[in-house]
Amino acid sequence: MSSLVKKTIKGKQYYYIVDSKRVDGKPKIVNQIYIGPVESVISSLKESKVAVAPAYSTVLEFGAVSALYDVAQRLDVVGRIDAIAPKRKQGLSVGTYLLIAAINRAVSPASKSGLEAWYSKTILSKLIPASKSQLDSRRFWDSMDRWSDHDMETFEASFVPFLVKEYQLDTKCLVYDATNFFTYIDTANKKSDLAKRGHSKEKRNDLRIIGLSLMLSGEDEIPLFYETYEGNRPDSKQFAAAVKKLKERYKNMFGNDPDITLVFDRGNNSEDNIDLLYDEDETAFFHYVGGLKASQCKELYDIPKMDYKDLDGKEFGQTKAYRKQVHAFGREVTAVITENPELARGQMQGVLINREKCRQKLEEYQEKLRKWENGEIKRGKKPTKDSALKQVKNILSIEYMERLFLIEWSEGEERHYPYFHFSLPDEKLAELEEHDLGKSVLFTDHDDWSDERIVHAYRSAWRIEAAFRQMKDTDHLSVRPLWHWTDQKIKVHIFCCILAYRLCCILKRELRCKGIDIGMNQLLEKLSDKKQVISYYQKKRGLRESYSATIGDDITEEIIKLQGLETYLLKS
Repeated sequence: MSSLVKKTIKGKQYYYIVDSKRVDGKPKIVNQIYIGPVESVISSLKESKVAVAPAYSTVLEFGAVSALYDVAQRLDVVGRIDAIAPKRKQGLSVGTYLLIAAINRAVSPASKSGLEAWYSKTILSKLIPASKSQLDSRRFWDSMDRWSDHDMETFEASFVPFLVKEYQLDTKCLVYDATNFFTYIDTANKKSDLAKRGHSKEKRNDLRIIGLSLMLSGEDEIPLFYETYEGNRPDSKQFAAAVKKLKERYKNMFGNDPDITLVFDRGNNSEDNIDLLYDEDETAFFHYVGGLKASQCKELYDIPKMDYKDLDGKEFGQTKAYRKQVHAFGREVTAVITENPELARGQMQGVLINREKCRQKLEEYQEKLRKWENGEIKRGKKPTKDSALKQVKNILSIEYMERLFLIEWSEGEERHYPYFHFSLPDEKLAELEEHDLGKSVLFTDHDDWSDERIVHAYRSAWRIEAAFRQMKDTDHLSVRPLWHWTDQKIKVHIFCCILAYRLCCILKRELRCKGIDIGMNQLLEKLSDKKQVISYYQKKRGLRESYSATIGDDITEEIIKLQGLETYLLKS
């Protein structure tokens, strides 16, 4: 039983809270807490009647940071990295640096010089205490010099099989593709062999680019393979290099018969590449579903639409298909040509827009030739029949345009300069609509698969396209901007980006299994609304801290509860 007791000591009154109980039948004090002289007690009682405002407060980003930290802790990411690249127990470990950088890439991408400023405003500053100097960009890269290409490959070789086993990931149908990212590496810089000028998929041909190939697991979209490579390497050559590495890795994981189907797009096609998917005994090591270009299967486009059959399933809508065995890349394969009315309508809109643009340009060029003929233009390079043919061909170089325009050249000695007339026959547009628009051709070695399964597998390629779009997003999981000047630093940066993407995909998968299925950006933004608040109150003997948290919306609070993230909140 607790009670308030007054004691008089040397003529002054002091108060204690005491706990007493009977011992051997007699009351005895077993615990007492000193609460001060009478003046302090009275002062405290008066203060308690009025809400005391804090001297100041700090707000730390909590939700997204703690959620990714929690995933990394359960996967022992730091421990796995530190086992590969140990260092003296001085400052932060290599794994800790990489985890902090990865979480930053996911939540609020910053440069390595801005890492400390971001870190100090998140709950990571409490979960992973570090001094300002330890998170200086120079200290970061000093540690990253220990994280070599071999170390990254060693990590991948052990971490990916662990993820597959831990989460029972579906590896029977994997999606592969490649993209590139522009950099700001100066042309004169000779320290990087990865950054090359090439065909930028972001239309930045004025900058050096680096390539990234990626392979994702089925519906979970978790990266199971990635490689950074020279920006000027064609997709088909990178596909060959990737398949060779994949074979070796998957033999270690699944043996010589992994029963895996690779899904890839038309840019990776070549006879040599398809040969790589087979073993020496002509047994398919990787099964495959790919796409054929129209020039590689012209006979399929000639099949009338009335011969196509409906695909069974709501996901296919009005899509129809026709199946046939064809010869492609030196092999007999199963081909499925599909016709999607919705796709055809979208393509027709683009065709009509391009047709109008070409019509206007042809009329402008006609007018220019008229002015030469009439003497209104007398200076400049005179048009010839060859130059005029070339100019018209350039105007009609957009896909399908040459087939839609009928060009007739004026001949005769009465003209000094070339001239042409053009028309747009309606039957040309109708022929295009019937023969080409809305059609796609897929090919596979799976002659045992249904049309629906083949089409579904190929359509899963949207997942990797979505992954690349996410990596080019400026708010979350962004690879750009790439300010690094050496290959080793570029590879470490990409490693952090892939690790960040993996952590986010695993978090998203866990939540989907618990009934919450939302997009990556929405998930990170909702979680970021949850903040840790630290309030500081002025006391006679210094500052006293008090902890609280903001309240997110219903989904945010449910995620915090489902993932058990309350354990990371600071408590008074």
